[in-house]
Amino acid sequence: MVTVEGTVEEIIFQNESNGYTVAILETSDDVVTIVGIIPILNIGETLKIEGEWERHPNYGQQLKVETYSMVVPATLNGIVKYLSSGMIPGIGPKTAEKIVEKFGKDSLDILQYNPHKLKVIEGIGEKKAEKVAEAFHEQRELRDVMIFLQSYGISANYGIKIYKKYGDETIKKVKENPYRLTEDVFGIGFKMADKIAQNMGINFNSKYRVNAGIKYVLMDFSSSGHTYVPKEQLIKKAEELLELKKEAVEDGLSNLALKHDIKLENIDGEICVYYMPFFYAETSVSQKILELSNAEVNGIDIETEIEVKELEKENNIEFAKKQKQAIMEAINTGVLIITGGPGTGKTTTINSIIKILEKKDLEISLAAPTGRAAKRMSEATGKEAKTIHRMLEYSFIDDENGMDFGKGDGEPLDTDVVIIDEVSMVDILLMNSLLKAIQPGTRLILVGDVDQLPSVGPGNVLRDIIDSKMIKVVMLDEIFRQAKESMIVVNAHRINKGKLPKLNVKDKDFFFMERRNGTDITKTVLSLCKERLPNFNDYDPLKDMQVLTPMKKGETGVIALNKKLQETLNPKESFKNERENGDDIFRVGDKVMQIKNNYKTKWKSIETNEEGEGVFNGDFGYITDIDNEESEITVLFDDIKSVVYPFNQTDELRLAYATTIHKSQGSEFPVVIIPINWGPPMLLTRNLLYTAVTRAKELVVLVGMQKYLNMMVRNNRITKRYSGLNKRLINVLEFFDK
Repeated sequence: MVTVEGTVEEIIFQNESNGYTVAILETSDDVVTIVGIIPILNIGETLKIEGEWERHPNYGQQLKVETYSMVVPATLNGIVKYLSSGMIPGIGPKTAEKIVEKFGKDSLDILQYNPHKLKVIEGIGEKKAEKVAEAFHEQRELRDVMIFLQSYGISANYGIKIYKKYGDETIKKVKENPYRLTEDVFGIGFKMADKIAQNMGINFNSKYRVNAGIKYVLMDFSSSGHTYVPKEQLIKKAEELLELKKEAVEDGLSNLALKHDIKLENIDGEICVYYMPFFYAETSVSQKILELSNAEVNGIDIETEIEVKELEKENNIEFAKKQKQAIMEAINTGVLIITGGPGTGKTTTINSIIKILEKKDLEISLAAPTGRAAKRMSEATGKEAKTIHRMLEYSFIDDENGMDFGKGDGEPLDTDVVIIDEVSMVDILLMNSLLKAIQPGTRLILVGDVDQLPSVGPGNVLRDIIDSKMIKVVMLDEIFRQAKESMIVVNAHRINKGKLPKLNVKDKDFFFMERRNGTDITKTVLSLCKERLPNFNDYDPLKDMQVLTPMKKGETGVIALNKKLQETLNPKESFKNERENGDDIFRVGDKVMQIKNNYKTKWKSIETNEEGEGVFNGDFGYITDIDNEESEITVLFDDIKSVVYPFNQTDELRLAYATTIHKSQGSEFPVVIIPINWGPPMLLTRNLLYTAVTRAKELVVLVGMQKYLNMMVRNNRITKRYSGLNKRLINVLEFFDK
């Protein structure tokens, strides 16, 4: 075993996901190439390494790292390199030189013990000094944690996520129960946690292991939209996962039921298993929505027919019979669902309801599940619409409770009417939180297209409520004359009825371009975005067009298309800063999407300087700056909200030149381009195509193979969701009727 000590002069390669590193180490009398697992390594750091020499056929002699430790840099030059490596946001090369020039070899001690002294450095105020000190302390702490986690086979990428969750309690919590990682850390599944646990010597039959395996199977089902799982299906999956006998899984189910972590319930003669939060939510939603529906609403003196006629005259329109019915029901009913496809007048109906109710001085609150859907609602109504989370004042409560809703049972919404758009996107947990915040007597109007894809989260809320026939529903089904002129609207309804769309009608807005294979499809999509559509109608490739595809993988999937579209629409330039982000490269000018809800992320309006919190799954934005000095990426959302992401938070972003159809729910784009290629039958479905087409306002272009388009239209396969809300609504009403 050889021992060397030196300063990291260059990092040739570093895999952020597993920490594998190739670097140049300068010792007192030599320059050494080192290779091995060294997560969180920065230029300028001093390492003490033990390892073995090996000769690479192409790169010559290298030192393969077995163990290593960090040594405080001993020279002024070493300290400058260490501080300017990017490890501390806010300190780049210039600032590092100023610090070392002022404090010399005491610089690192100043950062650790007396950071307030940094204020004497030009450009460092009190806030920045605090930020720098916090980052420096976190790096030191993170280093110890990473070495601990690495010893149990945890990669650098996941090690950072674990540390971000548990902070200085990381080692203690992971030692206590590594299976908690499956619930607490995004991206860590049971198999990874199980491998860690086995490395720690935890018993294969441990109750922690069995319980975690069962919960993992339940959550895996919930990720496909289910709120419960038939018991025998659950046991079979858990047996395969745990590699244990049925008796061990059944014992685990009994233990979890006794702890009230799960609920066993007989549904249609079959024992089924609920993860308790979904059981509570489903039970609560069924009770609360019936309570709101049956409660007396505040009577208002309105001659509805006269008001409707006045609106028709005022707007030079004639309401359809179902629209008039919806307006009547909204005035007299506690809970109303308005559903219908594109062009059937949902927006006109809602605007009419708002005008009539506002005449009587009723307070009306508008909301939608996502930021983009809320923005569309605001544009359509001329009124402020919020996300449901913002309306319910979702925020950080305290360290013990974390994030929670400010509005609920104890503090309901102070409003007379609540109107929610895009309800097909609302899952059972969010619907439960919404209903808990609404007082009996408040009018609740739920608007959505039941034929679109259901929510990404668990439950089939809109469909279940409609199918139960327990709540008043108005289904708008007449397509208005003006809407009939749009082939987007006409074809959306044709697709929904299982009919092939009318293609390439002259001077219309719906086109199909036949291509033979994935390569040709991709070339055409790139050409449409870069040249043909901008030349056709001056469409902006980034802001006006969206490529929507059924799949993540494959030649015409999201991952491959994003790389090609980035190369085409925002190529590498010397003046554009870049940042590697896993398999992606982020570049100034890129179109990106937030892929998880983050209610604590701060934003600032570039127009009004208003500040707020919250960036949500599915929000689109554009990278306006990549600051390698500060280790930050700035993204502009909704053209006004500027968000600064530290480099260690950019795993929440993905390139979004192309996105999946599921991720496009609640959004609307002037132009939608849809690759039509081979894919699994479970993805090439009618309602997926219908959802994609209805995202377009002005133009739809399908690019691909006719046979797969035909397949999608014919394939009315709707994946069954295990959801009990429908039956629960019926049972609750029967219970109260007894």
